[in-house]
Amino acid sequence: MPRPTAAQLAYGSCTVIFSTLAMLLLSQTSSGLGIAVITLSALALGLLVAVTVPLPKRVRSGSLAAVPAPAPAPVQERVSAQRETASVSASVSSVSSVSSASVSAVREPAGP
Repeated sequence: MPRPTAAQLAYGSCTVIFSTLAMLLLSQTSSGLGIAVITLSALALGLLVAVTVPLPKRVRSGSLAAVPAPAPAPVQERVSAQRETASVSASVSSVSSVSSASVSAVREPAGP
């Protein structure tokens, strides 16, 4: 049997403590038999909660089916990404044309 995780221990312990207090306060019992029944039922409830806490899924080595495929981006995000790429490339080409024009203007000697 695998060891319980920290989450299982925490949820189970909290369930036992709070359910015991709640049942004792609501029933207002003072007999030993009533307290024993409430204590045992709180322990059973805590055990049930600890066992049903979802465990992290383990990936088996060599299993590609366990790895989820990334979800495709929505159409709006893809369109905006394409627009950003186009605007960046246009900016780069305009900067390069301006810099090449300024370099050629500097290289050409001034006419008499």
